[in-house]
Amino acid sequence: MHKFGRAFLILFSALVAFSAQAQEGGIENLRQTGKAFAKVARAVSPSVAYIQVESRSGGTSQLRSPFDEQWPFDDDFLRRFFGDEFPGIPRPEAPGDEQRVLGQGSGFVFATSKSADSTYIVTNNHVVANADKITVKFQDGSEFDAKVKGGDSKSDIAVIEIEETGLPVLSLGDSAKLEVGEWVVAIGNPFGLSYTLTVGVVSAKGRTRLGISDYEDFIQTDAAINPGNSGGPLVNLDSEVVGMNTAIFSRSGGYMGVGFAIPINLAKVIANQLIEQGEVTRGFLGIVIQPLTRELAQSFDLEETQGILIAQVTEDSPAQKAGLRQGDVIVSYRGQPVKDVGSFRNQVSLTPPGSQERLIIIRDGKKKTISVTIGTLTEDKLVTEGSGPTQNVEELGLTVQTLTDELADMFNVKAGQGVVVTAVAPGSIAAQTGIETGMVITQINREPVKNAEEFKQAVNASRAERRILLLVQKGDMRQYIVLRW
Repeated sequence: MHKFGRAFLILFSALVAFSAQAQEGGIENLRQTGKAFAKVARAVSPSVAYIQVESRSGGTSQLRSPFDEQWPFDDDFLRRFFGDEFPGIPRPEAPGDEQRVLGQGSGFVFATSKSADSTYIVTNNHVVANADKITVKFQDGSEFDAKVKGGDSKSDIAVIEIEETGLPVLSLGDSAKLEVGEWVVAIGNPFGLSYTLTVGVVSAKGRTRLGISDYEDFIQTDAAINPGNSGGPLVNLDSEVVGMNTAIFSRSGGYMGVGFAIPINLAKVIANQLIEQGEVTRGFLGIVIQPLTRELAQSFDLEETQGILIAQVTEDSPAQKAGLRQGDVIVSYRGQPVKDVGSFRNQVSLTPPGSQERLIIIRDGKKKTISVTIGTLTEDKLVTEGSGPTQNVEELGLTVQTLTDELADMFNVKAGQGVVVTAVAPGSIAAQTGIETGMVITQINREPVKNAEEFKQAVNASRAERRILLLVQKGDMRQYIVLRW
């Protein structure tokens, strides 16, 4: 055989051998991955609770529970974990005669108390809210009656208690260290199919403003989550809980690749307070905040958009006493950068009342450190977000009117401190940026505006830049809005 032919055969044989070896190596890697998931299942499943709930009263909840009179899967946006005609989840009867309503969910062993001979199980508040009877089952067949130790509807976290101490407590990980793309495993009871394991990755972190609960900082995952998974653990490959499965985005009522879990760092703080106090105490600053958009940053002569903008400071609040002002930009809290409104709000709420904390703000282009003593949030402190001369600003599409004493009383402001929007042209610049009839404009370009004539003059003075910064008020809420034309 020709030397070239022999060399070709040797090379071909080597490639075949290498390909076979590589294929075997790939299969072995898959075997090891599968064994890793199996190891997680063995470690975690004994601590996962299958929760059955029974109620004889409808009740209402901010988050839809299995006891709501309106069936959950009639909602086309975020569908709760209690399905429509699923096994073990009968549809509630129509209002009228008292009917027994059943529901189900998941949970996991969070802590034990030897002094009380009790085990504490963490789940979602919407799973057990309004329950008259709660039954908890485990993988080994054991079954217990449970009672609610405490629930927090604002974070959708609850703790239930059973009289047993021999159950394994799950290890908690650090959700702050999770990375997008990292493997995670969800274990729960979808459709009544107990101890089901699904696998996926962390799709995103820090999801807020979803309308699921008041305090949001969700982990997004593509691990399959379905009705009945609610309250179950989301764990990493070290069998550590990194989140609690809470909601899904679905148009069909089932898995569509988008699920949300409460980070365990948030859940454990709430759960510990519920166990120790039976309720949650939250920190309070007394400010209304909004995102620092590029337009707002330019209006405040800032080069970067990192941080959040203070739109309002509550009178006699910790923020006011510390010297914070409307228009300040908060860029750091407790030594950590402030990235968005949702995460900052969560950080403040989890800060123990009475503690003294440092904020770094930007005021008039200069950084300044402010020390503030955190207050206690109570229900009365909760804020989320006529006649007289008029001016029609055609290029903006709105008409404003000077505030008379009667109008000032109506809109809860002081006379001579702003103008009220009396008309907004459909499709105009003002309408597109959210200006509404009844809003009160108190500042233009960070200067007070006292009447409709001053408002018109300020707009005319801004024609060269074709941009104005407004401070508007609606009810008790204030926010900055940039208009461009």
